[in-house]
Amino acid sequence: MARLSPRWLLLPAGLLAGTMPAVLLTPPRASEAPQGALPPLAAPPEAPPLAAAFTRPLFAAGGQEPPSAEDAPALVGVAGRLMHDAVALVRTADGSTRTLAPGESVDGWRLESLAADAAYFTRGGQRARVPMPGEDPPQ
Repeated sequence: MARLSPRWLLLPAGLLAGTMPAVLLTPPRASEAPQGALPPLAAPPEAPPLAAAFTRPLFAAGGQEPPSAEDAPALVGVAGRLMHDAVALVRTADGSTRTLAPGESVDGWRLESLAADAAYFTRGGQRARVPMPGEDPPQ
């Protein structure tokens, strides 16, 4: 029995390696397309309006902030640790300064909660967010 030399195997392997990419990259004919194929994807004719996404603040809180009431006590500062023992320094209607813990009242306004940059007061059904001095009120 005759033995083939490994050199003779290189020629068919080289031909196969050279023609396979061309065979694989040729598009199928229309007659070879699978039945029930979906049409190519396309963008919708009208894109959704993005104006609202560009006008809203990027890091806004989920809910609406309550408006600032004109006659609510003015916030002078916040002292202590929030969620533990923080108190608000407020200026009352007569010009004096008091410290209030959440739940306490002054001039008819009850201090509901404190944040690092504001105090939240309620009076009846009215709510008010009083920002720290120098902070801009929410728009």
